[in-house]
Amino acid sequence: MGDCLFDGLPCSVVSKLTDVPKRILIGRALRSDRLGETLLPKRIALPVFASDPLSSVAYAPGEVLLVLSIAGVSAYHFSPWIAVAVVVLMFTVVASYRQNVHAYPSGGGDYEVATTNLGPKAGLTVASALLVDYVLTVAVSIASGIENLGSAVPFVVEHKVLCASAVIVLLTLMNLRGVKESGKLFAIPTYVFVGGVFIMIAWGACRGLILGETMHAPTADFHIKAEHQGLAGFALVFLLLRAFSSGCAALTGVEAISNGVPAFRKPKSKNAATTLAMMGLLAVTMFCGIIALAMSTKVRMAENPATDLIHNGSPVGSGYVQNPVISQVAEAVFGKGSFLFILLAAATALVLFLAANTAYNGFPLLGSILAQDRYLPRQLHTRGDRLAFSNGIVLLAGAAALLVVIYGADSTRLIQLYIVGVFVSFTLSQTGMVRHWNRHLATEKDQAKRRHMVRSRAINAFGAFFTGLVLVVVLVTKFTHGAWVALLGMVIFYATMTAIRRHYDRVSEEIAAPEGPSDDSVRPSRVHSVVLISKIHRPTLRALAYAKLMRSDTLEALTVNVDPAETKALRDEWERRGIDVPLKVLDSPYREITRPIIEYVKGLRAESPRDAVSVIIPEYVVGHWYEHLLHNQSALRLKGRLLFTAGVMVTSVPYQLESSEAAKVRARKRQEWNAPGAVRRGPAQGERAKEPTTRN
Repeated sequence: MGDCLFDGLPCSVVSKLTDVPKRILIGRALRSDRLGETLLPKRIALPVFASDPLSSVAYAPGEVLLVLSIAGVSAYHFSPWIAVAVVVLMFTVVASYRQNVHAYPSGGGDYEVATTNLGPKAGLTVASALLVDYVLTVAVSIASGIENLGSAVPFVVEHKVLCASAVIVLLTLMNLRGVKESGKLFAIPTYVFVGGVFIMIAWGACRGLILGETMHAPTADFHIKAEHQGLAGFALVFLLLRAFSSGCAALTGVEAISNGVPAFRKPKSKNAATTLAMMGLLAVTMFCGIIALAMSTKVRMAENPATDLIHNGSPVGSGYVQNPVISQVAEAVFGKGSFLFILLAAATALVLFLAANTAYNGFPLLGSILAQDRYLPRQLHTRGDRLAFSNGIVLLAGAAALLVVIYGADSTRLIQLYIVGVFVSFTLSQTGMVRHWNRHLATEKDQAKRRHMVRSRAINAFGAFFTGLVLVVVLVTKFTHGAWVALLGMVIFYATMTAIRRHYDRVSEEIAAPEGPSDDSVRPSRVHSVVLISKIHRPTLRALAYAKLMRSDTLEALTVNVDPAETKALRDEWERRGIDVPLKVLDSPYREITRPIIEYVKGLRAESPRDAVSVIIPEYVVGHWYEHLLHNQSALRLKGRLLFTAGVMVTSVPYQLESSEAAKVRARKRQEWNAPGAVRRGPAQGERAKEPTTRN
């Protein structure tokens, strides 16, 4: 048999095997009316939603220097100007998204803005871009964290893929426990990292400017073998644009706050806007500080360090491990092996792992909204036991793990795929906001409100222009380096979601209830009931008794002759007991059971198309997972085939074996332990799901 229900709860094999470990790893289920208790204050929301842009300062400065190194050390003097451009862009995006969270506080973020103002296709494009970017955020953040940790723990570098996959599993379990609970875990390392970077910047500035000390990075004495020495003209401009596009990795995750507005405490929009401003200020200060310290300590980075980094006149060789910029700066400022150096190194690795949490909050929420709009499977709109969107979390983890395996957990390769999606969403979102303000200005008469709208429109218009320009730069400079993979991923997501929406629309149209009478609402002329039997025992007698209660127009018992001796014994006992239901025997020369029954039922339907056929199947209810393998297999196959036959209703008549008592006890315990319904519909904001559902 398939899933059997006790007191409204299924006792499927999966739930039996996973229920206890699930409770241990994830925790007890929360009631739907406790959703408000999971809302976040600003101090927790900052590390939850802003850990990605805050942690990106650990690798974004290094990406700028890596690109500039193509032209040699002489090109490093452009890095402060690139940092200024990134800062201007960051403030522009933050200011733009502060308008978004006030205008669209429902949590749809860029997707809702684009869909409402630019149409469904633009909204779906934004959604595709964000889904790809969230997956890449997890892969890049964890790969970068592994590399930072690997500078201190060689085992991690030697087993990068395994360690990265393990971190993904750990983060997934933490997020399945719920947003607020995971946020508390993530807050401490995030704040330690931010504090450590600010201490490093302050102490570095004090040593260099006030004490007049000279600080040297471990690579300060290295030289860089330039791939293209003395670049000028268009080639130099292209190199600077590519370095700028790499530095724009610092902006990834900015949009997550606009998607997570519903997770904030009231006043939601105000708290989200404040958190955005805090995130922007912290990120640009740390980014600029690290760039400045990298220049003053003479950090040297190369895209191919084994051959392009020269020490004492010779390449450093393949055995050299190129540490990230932040690690080299920390060593120069604090000293290698010092307490603050170790603390910052550990916090950096941790916060890079936890930066993926931005995606773990953004992807499932966006997936839920898309599922509600029928662009993704409805299961993604399901809240799990801890009121998190569990299916979306698991899907994100699987996609990120696949990328980590394919790219060998190499952040340099993965980051080339990065930031394309986020700038697509930035540009379309800000363009949509301009149309939003234009629409409201056409009807608004209050002059104070109009002035506010005009100011907001100007901010969003500048944001749309600037992010659109950056998008073009990113596409031009990164396309051949891997951006095409991200674009391909967006196309795949777009096509898949379009196909899912078409399917749901087609099914919805097909099953819509008509205004007038239809074949589905008209009572059948007659009902033919057929009870399937193999031998006479208690389940058979119970099924026959139930069938008689239905008072069908005709009732017969049906068996298949696969063994003449057994069939004869069945006939004899049938007559001896005087069972007042006619027994029909179907011949099966090839010893098949399913096909003869299917053909017979179809024959009944063909003879009387206006009649309904009710097939009644006695089934065993068992209590242990291994017993499912020993019983009801024929019934499962039959039900699977009969589902595709129009006008045929299938009814299971359960018979509880003694072993089922154990399952009843387990089911009662589960009912007392947690709320009924491990699979729950995600309720609308502040609204509890009203329809009863079954557990997984």
